[in-house]
Amino acid sequence: MKLIDYQHRYSTAEVSRDDAGVLTVRMHSDGGPLIWGAAPHAELGELFGAIAADRDNRVVILTGSGDAFIKLPPGDGPGALARGEYPAEIWDRIIREGNRLLHNLLDIEVPMIAAVNGPVTVHSELAVLCDIVLAADSTYFQDAPHFPGGLVPGDGVQVIWPLLLGPNRGRYFLLTGQKIAAEEARALGVVGEVLPTQELMPRAQALAVDLAGRNPILLRNTRHVLTRPLKRALADDLHGGLALEALASLSGATWFKK
Repeated sequence: MKLIDYQHRYSTAEVSRDDAGVLTVRMHSDGGPLIWGAAPHAELGELFGAIAADRDNRVVILTGSGDAFIKLPPGDGPGALARGEYPAEIWDRIIREGNRLLHNLLDIEVPMIAAVNGPVTVHSELAVLCDIVLAADSTYFQDAPHFPGGLVPGDGVQVIWPLLLGPNRGRYFLLTGQKIAAEEARALGVVGEVLPTQELMPRAQALAVDLAGRNPILLRNTRHVLTRPLKRALADDLHGGLALEALASLSGATWFKK
């Protein structure tokens, strides 16, 4: 796999690579903040798989656009899912894509840096599964669409957040829809650095260039040892969590008619 094979293939990510081998993935919707939906759910997992297959990548920076890392769609958001309006056939695709999204991200064999440029209210695991997490001072982390919106938090957040926060804080975060601001996230060990927005990408790029100058075998094998515990945890619980999310959603059709 070469950069030319995937660089311009996806509508929800702008992909570029510099001479040092630092690949930057800027997620977006029509050039603005990424609004989560069917397109990024399908595309980003494929993109991560392509990045993992490209041996010319030395470091990956994952960031968003505008004033948010990932946003919920306006209006009803995940309401249709919670009400059971999606049939089993759609959930079969969602489960397949949900597995691919996180497994392919962790299959990327080089260090990943998340430059979280603003609030992330859905699929926050994409940021915090990276090896280095930098956050703009306007950032907060939240899992808004799952339990607060009537869905089981089953697509990876139920694995990563209790690991990061501890079991009790993690369950509190998922059950209450808590917003964790950037500085609190740093104090809790979720974020490595908090920076003014204008300093975020320069800092990410400086770290990436430093890493990219290292022995490539060192980079790949360090990434391997750092992600093995996460891969094991997701292998145990991701698919089952997605299936339980689907079950609760499908039961929602009956619940909301009461």
